Formats: sequence, structure tokens, C-alpha cells
Amino acid sequence: MLARMIRCLLLTSACVVALAGCVSSPALEPAQQVAGGAPGRVLVFSRTAGFRHDSIPVTIDTLRTLGAQSGLTVDATEDATLFDDATLARYAAVVFAQTTREVLAPTQQAAFERYVANGGAFMGVHAAADSGYTWPWYGDLVGAWFARHPDGLQTVRVVFENGSGPAGVQDWRVTDEIYDYRRNPRPQVRVIASVDPASHPSGGMGDDHPIAWCHTNAGGRAWYTGLGHDAALFADPVFRAHLQRGLLWSTGRAEVC
Repeated sequence: MLARMIRCLLLTSACVVALAGCVSSPALEPAQQVAGGAPGRVLVFSRTAGFRHDSIPVTIDTLRTLGAQSGLTVDATEDATLFDDATLARYAAVVFAQTTREVLAPTQQAAFERYVANGGAFMGVHAAADSGYTWPWYGDLVGAWFARHPDGLQTVRVVFENGSGPAGVQDWRVTDEIYDYRRNPRPQVRVIASVDPASHPSGGMGDDHPIAWCHTNAGGRAWYTGLGHDAALFADPVFRAHLQRGLLWSTGRAEVC
């Protein structure tokens, strides 16, 4: 009788373990639960409520690859319900990758504000500046909202400032969709890179055209690049190094953005 009871208990435990192994968060790719308190974990959020970029899949794949090279685990989601205090606290940084328009409800916005105020990090790629127009706090976090861009792709000269380019790179010819912004963020942020106005006659930012920057004005680290519209750009080693530097700084693994 005792042996039979032990066998039953073992079988029951095995079933519970097997079932638990089948349960995962359907919102995360790859499907897995985030590790509580893991400082090396990043959440990439790519929900869109407006224009949807074809470069979203390569953006996520590139961030995963660069994260792995830096010892970071990258989860990807379009599920806004993950923006609650408990879930966000599991991540060192949250990347808004090509988000457009209003992607979070007010309660989710409030949770994200608390996350950043408590030291959580934000990283924005390209159309992250085309989000949250009814959310003033977010406009300050990203640094500047999108205003316009010329038709098609533009080939411009990007100048890295304050030694923020990849090793040995001070300026870079890049072909992408180049945003103008509703304001020049320079007074509020540390500019990482700017577009040489002489190389961009169709631009509307005048003599000073920041295209990437960082700051800590909201409590945590915030890093943004306006580049990344064109999927082909993600194969460029300079752009990949630029993104990796953003990941390292956002997650506290680099002191300078």
C-alpha cells in the first residue's frame, strides 16, 4: 500500500511539472517567462497603431543578436498589458522599436513612468518618435516628436559627436529615411549624432539637425536614434555598433552613451 501511494505521488508531481513546462507567456517571443530581477534582460516593444514599418522583424532580430553578443537576453512583444509594475521591474531596459501612434493605455503609461522614474531605462528606435502624441511625458522621454520626412530615402552625412561613434568613425554616409523633429532636442539632451545640413538639402531642421541622443531627465536612462527605417541599414556595421552602444548604455554596461 505504501509503495502504491509513493508511486501515485511521483506520477502526480511529474504531471504537474510537465504541465508547468507547457505554460509560457504567449506575448513574449521566444515564448518564455522573464527571469525575475535579471539585470541583463531587455524587452523590445514593437506595437503599432499607425504606419507599420517593414523593418520591424529585422530590428528585433538585430537587437537579439547584439544583445546576445553583450550578454543580454532580449524578449519581444506587442502586448501592451505587459506594462505593469511587476513585469517591467524584471527588465533592465525597454526598447520601443518602430512603435507608432498611441500604443499604451493610461494605466500602462503610468506604470512605464514609474518604471523610468525608479531607474528603468528606455531605448527608442526610429519611429519611437512617432508615438505617444497625447502623452506629454513620453515626448520629453524620447526627446522630440517626429514632424516630417522627405519622400523616399535620403543619403546624408552623419557626424558622431563627443567621441560617440564606433572606434575610428567620426562621420558616416548613410542612406535612410531622415526625420525632422517638432523641436531641436539639443538643449535638453546629450547629442550623440547629427546630420550634416549641407548633405541634406531637403531637411527642415536648419543648421543643427540632431539624429541620435541620450539623457537621464526622467530618472532612468533614455537613448534614441532616428535611424532604422530601411531594413537594409541593419546590415551596416556602423549602425549595428551604434545600436549596440545604445543597448550597453541603456542597461548600465557602458558609462558613456
